[in-house]
Amino acid sequence: MEEAHPPLSRSVEDYLKAIFSITERGEAASTSLIAAALEVQPASVTGMVKRLAEAGLLQHVPYHGVQLTGKGIREALRVIRRHRILETYLLQRLGYSWDDVHAEAERLEHAASERLIDRMATALEDPSHDPHGAPIPTSAGEIEEVDFATLADVTAGDRVRIRAVDDEEPEGLRSMESHGLVPGVSLHVEARETTGGDVTVRVEGKRGPGQVVGHQLAKRIFVTRTPTT
Repeated sequence: MEEAHPPLSRSVEDYLKAIFSITERGEAASTSLIAAALEVQPASVTGMVKRLAEAGLLQHVPYHGVQLTGKGIREALRVIRRHRILETYLLQRLGYSWDDVHAEAERLEHAASERLIDRMATALEDPSHDPHGAPIPTSAGEIEEVDFATLADVTAGDRVRIRAVDDEEPEGLRSMESHGLVPGVSLHVEARETTGGDVTVRVEGKRGPGQVVGHQLAKRIFVTRTPTT
């Protein structure tokens, strides 16, 4: 990822990253979803989308909002790589907690050079995932495909493994950590309410009663099902 072109503005990078994240979840990147993700007015989104389309970074897809072009995806992955390497470096080398690194990386990702990020990655021995379980794009612009369900999608009796968690709400991250709900942990789903959607889980290997995970928090924990024995 050599810096062979002028850097994009912070707002353009934020838009590309937001659109990539929305479409990665399998959702249509509509004006309303982009506006909500960036906390801006829909009118602002309309104007920026036009600019990005003119720059060849995205295209309109009928009934599916907008999608990044190949060029747009490459630029989005540059930003995402910077962000996730920064998160990892802040936690592993500078002693930040996992609920603090997201906001700090948001501030630094637009200023850090690709050269600095590559040196950080080398110092970290090229990590494949950030502290919250999200895959880190390679310097060549490749990223592991993710297609995870959430803990809110499970049924009683399932055995699942936490693969990643949403990192944008520090309070939620602190709650996950306090209950041992972190990437790599395996869970047995003991019950799921049909009304409120709360899920009762037990961490594999731990004794004692299960713990109730509220529906909103469960939607932010990404899991894969594991075979039962």
